[in-house]
Amino acid sequence: MTASLPSITDYDTYRAWRGDTSRWLPVARDIADGHGLACDALHVFATGTNLVIGLDDGLILKIFPPFLRPQFVSEHAALVALRGRLGIPIPEIVAQGERDGWPYLVITRLSGVLGSDAWPTLPEAQKELVLAEIGAVISEVQRVPPGALLAIEPRWDVLMRGQIAQCRARHQRLGLPQKFLDGLDDLLRDAEALIPMAASPVILTGEYIPENFLLERRGSQWRLAGLIDFGDVRTGWGEYDLLGLSAFMAAGHLRRVRSLFGGFGIARADVTFALKRRLMALMLLHRFSDPLNSICIAGWPDKVDDLVGLQELIWPD
Repeated sequence: MTASLPSITDYDTYRAWRGDTSRWLPVARDIADGHGLACDALHVFATGTNLVIGLDDGLILKIFPPFLRPQFVSEHAALVALRGRLGIPIPEIVAQGERDGWPYLVITRLSGVLGSDAWPTLPEAQKELVLAEIGAVISEVQRVPPGALLAIEPRWDVLMRGQIAQCRARHQRLGLPQKFLDGLDDLLRDAEALIPMAASPVILTGEYIPENFLLERRGSQWRLAGLIDFGDVRTGWGEYDLLGLSAFMAAGHLRRVRSLFGGFGIARADVTFALKRRLMALMLLHRFSDPLNSICIAGWPDKVDDLVGLQELIWPD
């Protein structure tokens, strides 16, 4: 009897279901067999949202639940648009299809160490080097014509206006201290003027974070080795993709910030109050914004008194 996948329409049900791998590994094996792919030693990746299984021969199978079909669309379109256009590896599509309404991709597995595993061990000088490399890769990605990615909804201006409308409620719910909420209305009033809404859109991943890139040691140096996970790709204003790196990795270190900005193409003379104010607005408007759990500066809520102080703490010059 052919293994099948259930009809699941919400994340909580899906999360409980995926915890029992016996429910879906037979489907993964059946999909691999259907494409003639060896799967004698399956490896289940526990992290991430979708079903991600390592196959033999350096391949990965990603199965997307129906309610996350937009992630499949984004990942597929991004991998097609970026194929052969970057100076570092990204996965290549080997096969694709759909089973019981669940779309899937078979992609190549890249070599390297996950950034989240390697980053804490890197010497400071190498962290600066890696941030400069990532900044340069972001710029390289954003020079690639977006193509089919332009059709991904919501469009940039709609996304930003929606985020502005619910920003205060979101950060109240997440527990942002009152002293920062006090300055939020002023920042939101400025946001539509600060953030270009109609500029030519570029490719955004929204998630340049340690879990989504690979590093490798070359001699005594750690270097950027690849980018993975394109499920949240959309298009919009390019500075949006500096936020995860600013929060999780640059973390208020002056030289790291300069390395990131320099790699991306922002000259030191262009690091102005207006730029920082725009980045502060974008950080609070990000789809996954949660400052208390993402700004990796120890004790930061006690170090500054307002959002202006916070932007200076995150992006010193």
